[in-house]
Amino acid sequence: MGSAWKAVADDSRRQVLVLLKDGEKTPTEIVTHFDFTLPALSTHLRVLRDAGLVKERKEGQRKLYSVNREGMAELMEFLDMFWDDKLHSLKQYSEAKSKRQKKE
Repeated sequence: MGSAWKAVADDSRRQVLVLLKDGEKTPTEIVTHFDFTLPALSTHLRVLRDAGLVKERKEGQRKLYSVNREGMAELMEFLDMFWDDKLHSLKQYSEAKSKRQKKE
């Protein structure tokens, strides 16, 4: 899991993942959203790909990138642990408040 966390530690790479969440994009499409060069984007994409967070597909001479949802699963499971705790706390609070209101 270490390399995935290192990959998403960079704000630009997180932004690339956000752009890719809705589907495949070429590097040319991605780079228009940033102030850095295509070679810099290629480095970010390679880090994300090596960490298993994005997939690369070739279509002729074009490369298309997309989020690798399976690769993201480990990160999501870790983060869900915190979300689940908050949801459980919210549920308990809501149920307790509802019981208090019924008694009044």
